[in-house]
Amino acid sequence: MAVRIRLTRKGAKKKPFYRIVAADSEAPRDGKFLEVLGTYDPLQDPAQLKVDGERLQMWLDRGATPSDTVFNLLKAQGMFSQAGEGEAAAAQS
Repeated sequence: MAVRIRLTRKGAKKKPFYRIVAADSEAPRDGKFLEVLGTYDPLQDPAQLKVDGERLQMWLDRGATPSDTVFNLLKAQGMFSQAGEGEAAAAQS
């Protein structure tokens, strides 16, 4: 079972709110997930991102790969250092 760290959509129509979750790569976007790692609210100004760094790191250490969108969000927040950035980018390809 390959694990991906990705977004799952919540919220009403035209008012998106996302959870950052660890999920099986074959599960549907809004389907079953293993654990909620954080939230992302793009409607706030500026967009609000909350992540449990310890749990995120635990999943990354276990081999989970972040989706492109999650990777870019975390990179913008400074969650990936230069060394970790190369590892995550290599894991995505």
